[in-house]
Amino acid sequence: MKFNKKKFVYLISPVKINKFFYKDLINVFKQKKVSFFQLRLKRESFKKKLIIGRKIKKICKKFRVKFLVNDDVYLAKKLDADGCHLGQRDMDIIKARKLIKNKIIGITCHNSLKLAKKAIKKKADYLAFGAFYSSKTKKVNYKASIKLLNKARKITKTPIVAIGGIDSDNYKKLLLNKANFLAISGYIWKNKKLKPTNAIKKLK
Repeated sequence: MKFNKKKFVYLISPVKINKFFYKDLINVFKQKKVSFFQLRLKRESFKKKLIIGRKIKKICKKFRVKFLVNDDVYLAKKLDADGCHLGQRDMDIIKARKLIKNKIIGITCHNSLKLAKKAIKKKADYLAFGAFYSSKTKKVNYKASIKLLNKARKITKTPIVAIGGIDSDNYKKLLLNKANFLAISGYIWKNKKLKPTNAIKKLK
């Protein structure tokens, strides 16, 4: 996985995708700050996810953003996505590897170095830690700290994605403490004060 210092945003889709979303997504991508886009739709049918996924994949391709699918390895395979993100209760990475071969596979490690070590051993392409801050997108069951980030950095060169309540006020602290990418969703899509394009512009 290549790094681009300026493209540190790992953007996660809103829970519901409306007709205005695609235009907003294009405008957000135009800011050249997004490296990854993760399709995370919990309530839609497989068929609906395919339709939405194909549209988003085209936009991602145009802006050279890696297109990832949350949880569902079969959907990732069907969409020929760039990869998949797996939670601790999802398919095991070794089984996922057999299905999507050398595509990107990222693993949720919550706030645990033990889970991170397991993921490293199984050759995960990135480790996701969090939540670092309280989040409106997801109930926070695990709280991660800057200390954890530093410890993880000492044991691995595997890219680290920080997640949870990240916004324009707290993002710099995570980048300064060696998080490679910041997973952001609510700050972009549910921001009451700023439109998606203006919200991402604040992440310099």
